[in-house]
Order: sequence, then C-alpha cells, then structure tokens
Amino acid sequence: MKKILQRANERGVAEHGWLHSRHSFSFAHYYNPDKMGFGLLRVLNDDTVEPGKGFGTHAHNNMEIISIVLEGALEHKDSMGSTSVINKNDIQVMSAGTGITHSEYNLSKSDIVKFLQLWIIPKEQNIKPRYDQRSFPEKERTNQLITVASGDKNMDALYIHQNAEINLGVLEAGKTINTKLTFPGNGFYLFVIEGDLLVVDKKLERRDSIGVWEADEITIKAETDAKFVVIEIPMN
Repeated sequence: MKKILQRANERGVAEHGWLHSRHSFSFAHYYNPDKMGFGLLRVLNDDTVEPGKGFGTHAHNNMEIISIVLEGALEHKDSMGSTSVINKNDIQVMSAGTGITHSEYNLSKSDIVKFLQLWIIPKEQNIKPRYDQRSFPEKERTNQLITVASGDKNMDALYIHQNAEINLGVLEAGKTINTKLTFPGNGFYLFVIEGDLLVVDKKLERRDSIGVWEADEITIKAETDAKFVVIEIPMN
C-alpha cells in the first residue's frame, strides 16, 4: 500500500472577490509540479460563490466534469440546450467530449453557493458531449457509501466516461466502514467535507484528503460525525 496525505491548508488558494476557491491540484494560476493530479483525477476544486455571481460562458473539451453542490443552488446553462438548477445534494455530470460551452451562476441574491468540482480524464477522446444530473439525499448515505457516478453502466448511478467511481458517505462518530475497488488496479482518493476521520492510520480533518494506491480496499473510521467523498480512479 502507498499513500499520500494532503492537509487542507496545503491547497492552492484563489480569491477573486466573487469566488473563493481552494485547489487540491494545480489549476489556473496555481501551479505546483508535485500536485498535477492523482492518477486520472486532474482537478478537485472547493469553490464558494458569492450571491448573484458566477462563471460566465466558457469552454471545455475532453474532460469528465462532476459538480457536487454542498450548499445553495447553482444555475447551469450550456451549448447543448441544457438549463437546470443544481441544488444541495445534487450531482451533475458533464462529458465535454468534442467541445461544450456553459455558464454557472449562484441564483440567490443573499446566500452563497458551495460546491466541489472534479475533473477526470476520460478513457476516450472526442466523444459526443453529454449532460446528466440527479439528486442523492443525504439520508440515503448515513453510515454507508453510495455510488453517485460510475463508469459501470450497470450501477444505479450517473454514468462517467472512465473506469472510475465517485462515492459519497456520511458516518456517525465511532462508526467504521470498508470500501473495496470496483475496478482492479485503481486507487482511492478520499476528501473530507466535514468532520474527522481515521483512514489507513492517518487522522484527517475537515477538507483534508488522502490518496491510497496498491491496495484493494480501505477502512474508514469516523472520530466525529463526518461527511466525505471517496473517488476510485485509474492510476494511469
């Protein structure tokens, strides 16, 4: 088993007035040659958007983009004609493929939006762009992991164009769960949303993360009530 630990205060920082962002890996003006991703997980951004503000129309291609709204509501519009509101506990998946433009705005005039955005390198280039969205209520994941996105089309989850999985968990203090790989040879990347966890003998606090590879399963123990994301990702 190999592992790499990243503390919350070691992430890249971007402050734009309307946007407060923390980057687990190199992104935009934040560059660290030692933090270019974890396997095929290229981006994990922890974003807070001020009321009435947002990302104007911009382009993507050849990337699987997953958004997890933690608080508030984010309005999405794209060049495929998709218009939607992504609320708390909603998951959005967008396959950029041959190219897509989209915008994301905080609908509220008084409340912030908090969301995680992940970019995963797809297993094929230049596929047809695609959009999907679904709600996963928090009560469904208490003391367990639920798969919200997967490259396995047989799973009851949003499809992503890679042999990867994104799992959300909520653990009460003192509870322990094990999670095993769905795709052999992948690694695990765990990001703590809230609370304290013990993962492969490492204590993790709010917004800390750990990458584990050359292991078929990991054990997760909650030292306090905790919420977290486990990303199973190809390592090359």
